[in-house]
Amino acid sequence: MRKVWVFISVIVFFSSLGTVQAADKKAVIIALDAEFSLLNSTSAQSIKLGIDTAIAEINSAGGVLNGRPLKLISKDNRSMPARGIHNIRELAKVKDLVAVFSGRFSPVVLETIPMLQQTQMINLAPWSSADGVTENSMSPNYIFRLSLKDRYAMPAMLKFAADNGANKIGLLLTNTSWGRSNLKAAERYLQKTGSPLSVGTAWYNWRDKTLMQEYQILLKAGAQAIILVANDDEGASLVSEMVSLPKDQRLPIISHWGVTGGDFIGQMKTADALDQINFSVVQTFSLFSAKQDKVADVMQTVRRISTINNVEQIDAPVGFGHAYDLTHILAKAINLAGTTERKVIRDKLEQVRDYDGIVKYFKRPFSAQNHDALILEDVFMARYHADGTIRPIKK
Repeated sequence: MRKVWVFISVIVFFSSLGTVQAADKKAVIIALDAEFSLLNSTSAQSIKLGIDTAIAEINSAGGVLNGRPLKLISKDNRSMPARGIHNIRELAKVKDLVAVFSGRFSPVVLETIPMLQQTQMINLAPWSSADGVTENSMSPNYIFRLSLKDRYAMPAMLKFAADNGANKIGLLLTNTSWGRSNLKAAERYLQKTGSPLSVGTAWYNWRDKTLMQEYQILLKAGAQAIILVANDDEGASLVSEMVSLPKDQRLPIISHWGVTGGDFIGQMKTADALDQINFSVVQTFSLFSAKQDKVADVMQTVRRISTINNVEQIDAPVGFGHAYDLTHILAKAINLAGTTERKVIRDKLEQVRDYDGIVKYFKRPFSAQNHDALILEDVFMARYHADGTIRPIKK
């Protein structure tokens, strides 16, 4: 019996040795600059959980660069571009900081591009979808995205509309760089396919309290479905107001995923409002359709480092999944680089191969020609369920 206990003790010792060694060495720093203080938002918290989960796994396995632990520091940009620029400038001064994760909002990321270029700071984008995030003027390009992009989102939403009988659609867009990116993506698709027919575009201002006037314009123009580009507060306002309309005036809403970055259902005026509207949303990741053995392993770590017990409790799941995989890919690039020098790590991010992630298997997530890890075929449509979860629509 004593021999058995000695054997078990040896196993425990060696299994924990990597963690102890990593803890004794100087940390390699990762930063997250996101919209933490934005009311009702869950995106920044979800991204952070994904990063924290991956870091816990990486550090338990011995860290990076022969035993150095990864460490996350977080900054709040309050969803304000000026604050994001300030945060990037300050983070660039931090010793051994190798990369900054960004948050949900494309306008914030787009405005930080000059500062990223000036400081040669790597930006890892797990959410922002505007095409210009990666299709930018930087050479070399310091932004790497594992997320949806509007060039993929719009075709997926427009095809879904046509496949479900909507021959005429209206575009209801936010008057920001994100909205304009989506308009360009829609125009490209419609010029190529000619179907469905767009009856027009209605613009609203970011964080408007009502979208009903713009909705009515598209309804009267003959739209049979609405393509919505909005965040959670604006989307909740529209759904709440649509419930008061006669049933024949409640058009199907096919939504971009900004609504999933906050307490979308909780902000509606009535608890069952979403049950009365045909509402679908574009996604690229679901904990319900991912490889379940991989999900089970990841959830063991999530339970260890947080108060979350099951996948249903993970809000804004795309942020979680994308950030988790991006962190593992970054760790691989750091080890390939053999240094915390950002320029070298940037180059090595383009050379990472064969990573089996929770989102999917990545043969080569990035290359010199392509800084978007996902492709059009990764995009699908989903719906909210009664428990608040977002689940893929079965084909």
